[in-house]
Amino acid sequence: MVSFVKSVTFDCSDPLALAAFWAAALGSSVDEDSTERRAWVEPAGWGGPTLWFQPVPEPKTAKNRQHFDLRAVGPVETEVQRLVALGATVTGADGDVVVLADPEGNEFCVEA
Repeated sequence: MVSFVKSVTFDCSDPLALAAFWAAALGSSVDEDSTERRAWVEPAGWGGPTLWFQPVPEPKTAKNRQHFDLRAVGPVETEVQRLVALGATVTGADGDVVVLADPEGNEFCVEA
């Protein structure tokens, strides 16, 4: 018997706002039972873990030890522009990979 990833949890200051960002980024929606104390986003269509968002009192202070690598369906530049319009910030690039941060500073990458 093996384990599987049920959910990925984000510690954050505003669970509903961060859940809304990731729902829009991944083509899903914030679960209707979400609250200011806990919010979640179920995967859109393809399966995968649920994203959970829970409030913590302290801000993010260091680089993530884990992060998402998103694969752009179309041109990377177009996807990066869409994510920036949703509230992400471009923090760098490494070859064909663009590094961004979500509205609370969590790093993630977009690649072709």
